[in-house]
Amino acid sequence: MHAKSPSEHGAPLKWVLFALLILPAAELAAFIAVAVQIGVLPAFALMIATSVLGIALLRLAGKGKIAQVRVTVTEESVQEIGGAGPGSSAGRAFFTVIGGILLVLPGFLTDVLGLLVLLPPVQQRLHAALGRVLKRQSRSRDGVIDLEPGEWAEDEVSRPPPRDLLQP
Repeated sequence: MHAKSPSEHGAPLKWVLFALLILPAAELAAFIAVAVQIGVLPAFALMIATSVLGIALLRLAGKGKIAQVRVTVTEESVQEIGGAGPGSSAGRAFFTVIGGILLVLPGFLTDVLGLLVLLPPVQQRLHAALGRVLKRQSRSRDGVIDLEPGEWAEDEVSRPPPRDLLQP
């Protein structure tokens, strides 16, 4: 493995920031395109309806499922997240929450993304891609290997001497 340069570490962040800056302009353009086709008031009504649908999905996911998703995502364990496949309860809850959040956000582009995330074939592809990214990140953690308590033992030879022996 080679050490990453500082520019490689910030590359994904730059793309996310770029997308966040472009998203409002793209959403405005999409709204204008829809409003030209169906009218301004129906376009607003459609946007409000998708936001209500997003709120309903988040309520459907329920607080317990949202907490389960939070625990799954914050554990940072590839095996844990990998085990929560798109067909599992945690996997469905995760994609329902993401879809609901995208639907709640105002705009037609995020609405389309939110609806796509709710489709099982899209969920399977996203789950596979997420698993690949997480496995790649876990392998490139600067040589740090996380082991469970039963997977390691202390070596007496490499242990530093107690502090009281170091004191004069």
